[in-house]
Amino acid sequence: MAYDVDRIRSQFPALADGVAHFEGPGGTQTPASVGEAIARTLSAPLSNRGVVGASERTADAVVAAFRSAFADLLGAQSRGIVLGRSATQLVYDFAHHLARDWAPGDEIVVTRLDHDSNIRPWVQAAERAGATVRWVDFDAATGELLTDAVASALGERTRLVAVTAASNLIGTIPDVRAIADAAHAHGALVWVDGVHYAAHELPDLGEFGADFLVCSPYKFLGPHCGVLAAAPEVLESVHPDKLLPSTNAVPERFEFGTLPYEIMAGATEAVDVLAGLDDAADGTRRERLTASFHALHEHEAELLELLERGIRSLPGATVFSRAARRTPTLLVTFESVPAAELYRSLVERAILAPSGNFYALEASRLLGLGDTGGLRLGLAPYTTSEEIDRVLAALAELLAER
Repeated sequence: MAYDVDRIRSQFPALADGVAHFEGPGGTQTPASVGEAIARTLSAPLSNRGVVGASERTADAVVAAFRSAFADLLGAQSRGIVLGRSATQLVYDFAHHLARDWAPGDEIVVTRLDHDSNIRPWVQAAERAGATVRWVDFDAATGELLTDAVASALGERTRLVAVTAASNLIGTIPDVRAIADAAHAHGALVWVDGVHYAAHELPDLGEFGADFLVCSPYKFLGPHCGVLAAAPEVLESVHPDKLLPSTNAVPERFEFGTLPYEIMAGATEAVDVLAGLDDAADGTRRERLTASFHALHEHEAELLELLERGIRSLPGATVFSRAARRTPTLLVTFESVPAAELYRSLVERAILAPSGNFYALEASRLLGLGDTGGLRLGLAPYTTSEEIDRVLAALAELLAER
């Protein structure tokens, strides 16, 4: 294993300005090679997909490479990879598709641990269909989402369970496989939000036992878009509204209009950058991803220990990220200074650590933080121990001023 953070940082032009970035959970900085892949694709001969002209073949090759890369990243098949404008858009699309078969008396299950994009589209679709929404709370004291709590919400009429693979607010990683197994025992579909998880842990559609898994490449070094993974046979069972001339083949039947080939090329490059985080890794891309995510996990775990120990030593600190298994993301408040004020003051010191509820509105409210939330500090592949020291020193100074 070889994780050289200086080598990794050299790939990110944005880091040259000296800002310490702790806003990774909201979106990472982008390697130069990702921007180059986007520019290269846009400036190459490019047209609608086909196999006759060179420009058609360019577009076709970009799409094929994208599906292959995200099949490797998500433990899926290429025919099960769907591009969307964002993860939110994909959830809304599929909530519309799936709810066509829901009826009064049917039930869906959502959790208050989730980002609102994995709650509201399902709640709104259920309301239109006359279906019942079953809410599952997490334990505010521990940050844990208990499998038994989800299982107790299941019944004979459960049609879908929506659950996060990792909380973008407090980092909790639930036992998705156990939840999926319980849901499938009742004949329900399982939709997993992997947006925050995929930035820190290597996802696997099969190991999750999920029917659908979504992620957002801009959370892990790529451009702004969303990606859905599902088994091709699962996609075959879903019938969206579509234009008459457009193909009914999967996954294309879910991708409306001409695809943004340049964005797909950038997302593919982001997967390849992830696969090279461990520069000693070899083998297939999935094998290199496995090794690189293992190296990333060790790097971030070491930094998280430093960060959390330092935060807990500060006066008036309350850390809400408490689950036994979680991502390197801390949500914290301080008695003497509002989180929003700390956010602004840190920016003045060239440190970006935003405050808010980060669209995890239900989780923020359950934690007693209302709609205000707290200060969130998230690590990324390019975070260094020196940056941990900087943010801790800055917070100590700001708190001392009070």
